[in-house]
Amino acid sequence: MVRCGCALLRKYGNFIDNLRIFTKGGSGGMGYPRLGGEGGRGGDVWVVAHKNMTLKQLKNKYPQKRFVAGGGANSRVSALKGSKGKDCEVPAPVGISVTDENGEVLGELNKEKDRILVAKGGLGGKLHTNFLPLKGQKRIIHLDLKVIADVGLVGFPNAGKSSLLSRVSHATPVIASYAFTTLRPELGKIMYNDFKQISVADLPGLIEGAHMNKGMGHKFLKHLERTRQLLFVVDISGFQLSSVTPYRTAFETIILLTKELELYKEELQTKPALLAVNKMDLPDAPVKLHELMKQLQKPEDFLHLFEAKMIPEKAIEFQHIIPISTVTGEGIEELKNCIRKSLDEQDDKENDAFHNKQLLRLQHSGSAS
Repeated sequence: MVRCGCALLRKYGNFIDNLRIFTKGGSGGMGYPRLGGEGGRGGDVWVVAHKNMTLKQLKNKYPQKRFVAGGGANSRVSALKGSKGKDCEVPAPVGISVTDENGEVLGELNKEKDRILVAKGGLGGKLHTNFLPLKGQKRIIHLDLKVIADVGLVGFPNAGKSSLLSRVSHATPVIASYAFTTLRPELGKIMYNDFKQISVADLPGLIEGAHMNKGMGHKFLKHLERTRQLLFVVDISGFQLSSVTPYRTAFETIILLTKELELYKEELQTKPALLAVNKMDLPDAPVKLHELMKQLQKPEDFLHLFEAKMIPEKAIEFQHIIPISTVTGEGIEELKNCIRKSLDEQDDKENDAFHNKQLLRLQHSGSAS
């Protein structure tokens, strides 16, 4: 650990993150048996990424959620080869995963104008179909939004994630002193003096049992899958959801958050992670921070305090641990620098890995020839 010196329709408020729609490729056109003419192929249905589109806008614009492509033209004397039917486009947001009814991933839309073929048009009538056209493919698909951001904020409710997002970026999330103020992902951007921009996603606070879909559960854990790094935000005074739930210290909070990520998807633990220890403006915060740092340096000495089922298989090693206060601004600039440094290091590693892969490929092709 290093401390850095520098209805299938799901809603939360007005936010929709999953949409189920019906798609159908166009039918082919009739062939012309007497002259051997071929009917046109039916149009295809594509899901296409649009920068400013949301799933809510898509639902409002197409309330029936049906997308059917045009039929192919029949063969006729004046045009023995029938023209292809008109394709149909489903406008979707960037950051969409498209799956079929069986859960098979058909593709992802990661940037504007990315497109995925979801329903093929039927063949036009020709000799081997006895000049009879084929129907287009029918397919029910799910559009599943997974926020794309450089950094995803992870923490229990009231840890100060929304306050932190408003401090480091130009986002204006709703902030209040009660649990679950954030009902949908909020995106902000950290702007640096050299014009570098880093996107940050504030996700609704998890609760114990999130991996079992308690609280917001899977609805928001999945958004972490599409962030490059994780930023844990922990209240130095600990956390208690309500008067009937157990009080958790800052250290216990980190252990439980780690366990929730592990139980949902172990790969989340492989992402680079930073830790922001918030509310350092409180009177006893320095004493509690000293204790927390001791616990994080040798976590194995304190795990006997937990039930076995609460202990993660692997502890997360934080690249940077930064004490902050979203009230006074303490540590905010240091945190922004640490985020930048961590992402730059990740970029260097990914670039090195890419170049090494390319080099191996060239060496392999050279030896093969």
